[in-house]
Amino acid sequence: MPPLADLPAAYLAVERERDELKSVNGALKDEVATLRWQLEKLRKLVFGSGKSERLDRAQLTLALKELEAAVEAAERPAQAVSYERRAPAAERRPAPEKAFEKLPVQEVVVIEPEAVKAEPEAYEKIGEERTFEVEIVAPRLFKREIVRPKYKAKADRAQPPVIAPAPARAVPGGHASAGLLAWVCVAKYLDHLPLYRQEKQLARWGAQIPRSTLCEWIRIAADWLEPIYKAMLRRLLEGDYVQADETPIKCQDPDQEGLGIFQGYLWVVTRPGADVCFDWRTSRRHAEATTLLKGFKGLLQADGYAAYDALAAEAAEGEVVRLGCWAHARRKVFEAQGEDPREAGLILRFIAWMYAREKEWDQADKDAKRERDPAARAKLRQARFARGLAWLHARVLRLRERVRPKSGLGVAATYLLAQWESLALHLRHGQTRLDTNVVENDIRPTALGKKNWLFIGHPDAGKRTAILYSIIISCLRHGHDPEAYLRDLLTRLPTMNSKHDLGALTPSRWKAPTAAPTTTTA
Repeated sequence: MPPLADLPAAYLAVERERDELKSVNGALKDEVATLRWQLEKLRKLVFGSGKSERLDRAQLTLALKELEAAVEAAERPAQAVSYERRAPAAERRPAPEKAFEKLPVQEVVVIEPEAVKAEPEAYEKIGEERTFEVEIVAPRLFKREIVRPKYKAKADRAQPPVIAPAPARAVPGGHASAGLLAWVCVAKYLDHLPLYRQEKQLARWGAQIPRSTLCEWIRIAADWLEPIYKAMLRRLLEGDYVQADETPIKCQDPDQEGLGIFQGYLWVVTRPGADVCFDWRTSRRHAEATTLLKGFKGLLQADGYAAYDALAAEAAEGEVVRLGCWAHARRKVFEAQGEDPREAGLILRFIAWMYAREKEWDQADKDAKRERDPAARAKLRQARFARGLAWLHARVLRLRERVRPKSGLGVAATYLLAQWESLALHLRHGQTRLDTNVVENDIRPTALGKKNWLFIGHPDAGKRTAILYSIIISCLRHGHDPEAYLRDLLTRLPTMNSKHDLGALTPSRWKAPTAAPTTTTA
């Protein structure tokens, strides 16, 4: 107890502390009231029957969970906790010189001191300081005039006039250059810019080009590129290893009653290091996989969708071998690890260990500047993975026996065991990757596109979408600028015939022109 002389001061300190706690308590009550109000509003929007607002149910449910957690945290009594932790590593940003090193220098501005300008003979230069700023020139439209002079023979006036033939163009009789067609395709399928936004942009740049014309240009470009697309798909199916997947995409059919919107699918076929081929289908039936991969013989890697198992079963024995995806199996365990962190952690650590070994072997091949040897990789996997996989299989069997089938870990264990044979086959085939993540990465741009242009406008446009996505995503995979590639091909293809080797123009084999074409004015 403090001395009597100090009691007034102690009392005042307690009063101040009480007032501060009251203030904090009032603020927390206000926060709880606000959160409860927001929570009730969201509940009505998610579960109510009102149709005045159309909101995304998934986003509302996520916001509802966040608000419920916030209310619970706000109502929980506050505690003062002190602890030490490592400071986060500083974010490493590339230096400006490194970030912009590939940009050309098109303008040099020299700024002389005023004193030197006044008396240049009184100074001598001893050095200089250099810096830079990055400038941008907005896209612009311009007309390229094509002049073909006409001549008449002086000696024989009866001869017809002489004139050079008109250059072959992607749009015969039209006004769209190969560069403009390339820009429209890349803007829609890589930058996810719907045609109505392109129409507004082009108007700002000085040309009124309706959406119907832009749509027709995309059709023309896809028609020219279709032989290249077929060569890409043919080359993939002639190999002995492919990865496959599919993604839903909405389509509007004007011939159907009502809105006419149905669910279509873009099926994807590829393999590491090769081109990527999308294929438009109006359904996800098993027969779609069969017709898409018709004639293929070899290793087919995919997720657990039954269509791929059916394809392998329908083929002659040994012609098609279906392999699984370790990323899909891992993902289900990861999502359920909260139910049993220890058990899930053991499974996840073993899968991570396999990936680490694969990364080491890939790096060794890269350092030695050699291609992967499938036979050697298969031996490495058998030597390092076989015993661990046997342990994992036994552990997952025990896990399935002691957890509820409908629990997260129960579903993960059931999936892993159902796919076990296809997952274990990676031991025998060294050319495969452990997962199909490369396919999922190729699909990701289509998801961004769907959020912007919402749906394919006609079933016939689905094929064009598949062709252009195949070309553009393949260009990105091989490090090509898609716009430069399309500009080059839409310039060259109109001048070619069936005798030319179109296989050399696929993104995996294409070589950029040594010099860009120049514009000649007269």
